[in-house]
Amino acid sequence: MAVTSRILAARGRRQARELGIDPARIPPGQYLTKGFPVLTVGPNPPYDLSRWDLRVFGEVERELRLSWEELMAFPQRDVVADIHCVTRWSKLDTAWRGVLVRDVLQAAGVKPSGKYVMAYSDGGYTTNLPLEAVLGDDVLLAHSYDGKPLEPDHGAPLRLLVPKRYFWKSAKFLRKLEVMGEDRMGFWELNGYHNDADPWREERHWF
Repeated sequence: MAVTSRILAARGRRQARELGIDPARIPPGQYLTKGFPVLTVGPNPPYDLSRWDLRVFGEVERELRLSWEELMAFPQRDVVADIHCVTRWSKLDTAWRGVLVRDVLQAAGVKPSGKYVMAYSDGGYTTNLPLEAVLGDDVLLAHSYDGKPLEPDHGAPLRLLVPKRYFWKSAKFLRKLEVMGEDRMGFWELNGYHNDADPWREERHWF
């Protein structure tokens, strides 16, 4: 594993230099891709925006159940970010549009006891994050990518965008956010992936 990481790290840095990009933007063990690989657990779930909603519950003052129109009424934010997958590809300068997770959580009123967030997707996928990890200016409930609505393969109609973590934390097909007082592991975390998922520390697995 260490040898593979060193080989790919050198590949990523070499790619960056050839493209005139600062190699320091490439986390350890990553290589650059021009495409957008699709990695999804299970089939893409169908959705109907007229019946779709996003639920926010748990350690909050006001549980929310936002329709698509209500979510779109929140201020919209454009984010350009580098993204990094645990399977070792990185994609730079990706362009997203959506609603800050922070704004929705503020509307729900996070209690002092709220310390963690669990994201729930259609189809049963889950992933967990510390509350502070979702409060940044680059963390979105993203509905658009590269100027167009999200494609089904990339999580339509809504996904999390958490650029500072490996991309499995950016849950596709998002339907619920639970604010929790104590941490619980999500799908991949229970199956061997690192709980924190910092690409700069190469936190790929817990073992």
